[in-house]
Amino acid sequence: MDPHLAGRTARLLEPLHALGYFAPEVDAEVSGLGVRRGRATYFASRSAAMGRVGAGPVAATFYVFNPSLVAHFIPAAWEAASPEDVVAARYRGVSAAWSRLLGLDVLASDDVREAADLARTASSGCGVAGRPLFAAHADLAWPDKPHMVLFHALTLLREHRGDGHVAALIAADLSGIEALVTHTATGRGFTQPAAQATRAWSDEEWAAAVAGLAERGLMTSDGGLTDEGVALRKAIERRTEDSAVAPWDALGEAGTARLTELCRPLVGTALTNGAFPAGVFA
Repeated sequence: MDPHLAGRTARLLEPLHALGYFAPEVDAEVSGLGVRRGRATYFASRSAAMGRVGAGPVAATFYVFNPSLVAHFIPAAWEAASPEDVVAARYRGVSAAWSRLLGLDVLASDDVREAADLARTASSGCGVAGRPLFAAHADLAWPDKPHMVLFHALTLLREHRGDGHVAALIAADLSGIEALVTHTATGRGFTQPAAQATRAWSDEEWAAAVAGLAERGLMTSDGGLTDEGVALRKAIERRTEDSAVAPWDALGEAGTARLTELCRPLVGTALTNGAFPAGVFA
């Protein structure tokens, strides 16, 4: 499997997993357990598969978030609800969100059942070594309903790729904030204000990261990437794609093409029906 094609497939499928981070149904289900609404439900729902962990492991695996932000919500979330209950609430919320965005007839269709089988086959090609978020989610029981099998498989694929991306950032000697700063500078990620607001980095911390990267020859003093910085970001993406190709090798080119064919209209429908705030996955 061509790693670039595999990466393109992963990015196409990403919205079907990521919509759960924005779905009011997930926020309602998790906050209904006593977890604070908003950011707390995000950190709790995504990290709950790891069990009753502290802020350190969550900050380590989520990587680009300011650890102080993580510590504001974790482990306080586990005082309100058990990780096991949060996992169950997350999946109930995602199921409700998919039902609203895609429709019950679609979720009960043969196409969704086939897509679920294909995605599950792909996820079977993922390895756990050095991939803590993937490994935690891989230990969860598979759901019964086909559309939730599809969601779970896409979650495994996303966290497997994400863990590999973190490894590539570490290999490139980029801290969490440096990874965020350089990605933002490519123009293909967040704007700087959005990155700082959502990941909780102050102006002073951002400026210090830019200055440090400039000293390394990766950025200009005004926050642009140098040629060396551009090359480093490209190398990180190549390394990420190379390390994430195994599940797509397991599925094969024909299976990957069929999964893309089946999921493309699902993604389109979800986007059309307002799965994300303006500007996300536009």
